[in-house]
Order: sequence, then C-alpha cells, then structure tokens
Amino acid sequence: MEGETPWESHTVSFQFNQPAEDEPFTEINARNNEETLVSLEAIIPDDILEKVFSFMPIACVVRLASVCWRWYRVVHSISSWTSMLPQKPWYFMFTSSDSIDGHAYDPSLRKWYSITLPCHVKSNWISSASGGLVSFMENEKSCEICIFNPLVKGCRILQGPPAAHNPDYSAIAMSVNQKSNSYTLAVAKSKQIPGDYLQWDFSIDIYESENCSWVTSIKEVLMGWRGGDESVICNGVFYCLIYATGIVGASEWRHGLIAHDLSARTHCSSLLSMAIPVPCSLTCGRLMNLKDKLVMVGGIGKQDRPDIIKGIGIWELCKKEWREVARMPHKFFQGFGELDDVFASCGMEDLIYIQSYGAPALLVYDISQKQWRWSVKCPVPKRFPLQLFTGFCFEPRIEAVA
Repeated sequence: MEGETPWESHTVSFQFNQPAEDEPFTEINARNNEETLVSLEAIIPDDILEKVFSFMPIACVVRLASVCWRWYRVVHSISSWTSMLPQKPWYFMFTSSDSIDGHAYDPSLRKWYSITLPCHVKSNWISSASGGLVSFMENEKSCEICIFNPLVKGCRILQGPPAAHNPDYSAIAMSVNQKSNSYTLAVAKSKQIPGDYLQWDFSIDIYESENCSWVTSIKEVLMGWRGGDESVICNGVFYCLIYATGIVGASEWRHGLIAHDLSARTHCSSLLSMAIPVPCSLTCGRLMNLKDKLVMVGGIGKQDRPDIIKGIGIWELCKKEWREVARMPHKFFQGFGELDDVFASCGMEDLIYIQSYGAPALLVYDISQKQWRWSVKCPVPKRFPLQLFTGFCFEPRIEAVA
C-alpha cells in the first residue's frame, strides 16, 4: 500500500523509565588544563528547558522525563504543558487476546510505539477518549469502568451506574474539561423487554467527576429501535446511534441518531420524536467529536442490498442536517482488501482513523488538508485467519490524570 515502509525501522519501545540521578559533566579548562565539574542545574534554568521541550514531539518529551529527576519535574509541570505545541491525536491498535500490549501510531513522526496499557482491558470492550484520558467498559455488564492515561502508569476503577448490570447493549462517551481538570461520562443502556423484540428499555446515566456521583438523566421505552455501542459527547450534547429492530426493507434505513442535552436533567419530549435520520443507508456508523463538530464515518450500503458495503463516507452534522465532507477514494477502499460491512473508526482534532477488524492496515484522513494516507505498516502481526484487530484514538498528554 502507498506510503508503507518496513515497520522494523519505525517501531520504538515507549515506556516510562525511572529517572537517573543528576550527573555533572566534565569541562576542560583550556588555560591550566584543569578539569571542572559543571552541573546542568547551573547552566539551563527551568524556564529555558520548558521552552525547549515545548517544541519537541510528545514521544521525545516522554523520554526526556527519564533522563534525570529535574527533567522529570520539568516535563510534568503545568507550565510546560501550557506552552506545548498542539499534538496530533494518536491511534492505539491491539488485537483480540488477553494481552494489554499494543502499538500506538504517532502521525507527526509516522512511527509506531510499543505501549503496555496501565490496566487490563479486552478488545471487545467499548471505549471513549477525551483530553488525554481513555475510558473502557465491558459491553454487557457496565458494572465497572476503567479510566486511564495510556502514556502514564495508574488506572482508576470506577463503579458503573446503579442498576446497570447485564444490559443487552451499552455505549459510553467521555468529555474532559481541561480548565477544571474534571470529566463527564455518559452511559447509555438498552435492554429488551421480555417477550417483545420491538420494545427496548433505554436509559442514560451521567457521571460528573467533580461530584463523584451518578445521575439517571432519562429513561424511555423505544418502539422498533434499540441503542447500540456507538456514542459521543459534543458541545455538551450526548449523541447515540440507534438501530432498527423490526424487519427493514431495501428502501428503509437501519440507523438513526438521538441527541440529549447533558445539562438538562429531565427530558420532556420523546427521544425518538427528536431523532435525526442518517444521511443514507448505512452498514455501520462511527461517531466522533472533531473540534466540537459532530462527525460520522459510515459504510455506504448498496441500493439493492443495503447490508453490503460499497464505500465509506464522512459527514458533518450542521443544525440537524448532514453535510458530506468526503468519500473514500476507490483505490483506498480496495486497499483494505476484503472490507467487512462493519469497521473501526475514530478521530480527534483534524484526523480520522479507519481500520478493518480483519487486518492491521490503518488509513488516516486529514479533514483540514483533505488528504488520505496510509500509516506505515503496523507491527501487530496477524497470526491466524480469524484474528481480529481494533483500536482507539487518544490525545497524547502526559499531565492528564484520572
């Protein structure tokens, strides 16, 4: 594929090491040929170090934190990050195994880094990311939520919303407020009403880290629709894809979008009455927040066979109307090989990542440059035919703490 190079030359281990002790270096006095010990502490003040570090890629800054304790303190200081240049979002890819090891792709340097996640999660768990933090939740239980920063050690285990055990489908969305160092979680749960496949109990629970408490925002019975595992928070609004549960004809669409204002603790009107139709017949849809704009990446179904994918499109929601942003060129669509009707996709800022579940190929779309590009080949190997791959997008930020 275009842009590929052998991955061995690009894979770098990416781990936090214990900082070494500050060591002086030797300076030779040219006049009397005497050796003088000069400490770095006496040469480079903290503000200059912070300024220098702010121009470096995040991967370099992480390694600098392992040089000595002083540099570690400088890297982790708040002032260092206020002057840091904006970092492009990374993509972490891992496979369906019990291992918590994976590889993160840095689009700026076009390199993969080997990373071990700080807590044990599985590839079939649902996730959401914001502000340098990632949250993971088991789809069918939602009794515990793991929150962590992929770049640092430590993980917070949060008890899920009350009465949330064993839903049929769950979705989680996360939004970080970097000014207050707080975050909001929204969990949507769907459970079939016994004996009636068309009716589904649907609820939304909200967690505020400042209050450390859950609030059930809304409960509703959906007729002919159910929630799934795809959701996002954008501009204080929780968006969730819903799926038709009845028999769908070729002219009908199988997906819809519901929206709920998180600042409103009660919801007067029905969610379905305010539902937003999708732009076309989709095989799957992936929601993401790109600079406070709701963007959806979807598999476009064939006209006569809507369950068969024929292409991939990108749309932006503008006042409840979808505007097409881009459509994947056919050569890139073919580059995935045999692409399933469902695929992984996520994004932040200006970047959108698209990945097939059946292979480690990763395609990147820059929405500001309108440019499609393959990543360099991922080092995650495909060891057997039915092996699955997945991943998530996150902001590389050292200071983010759960």
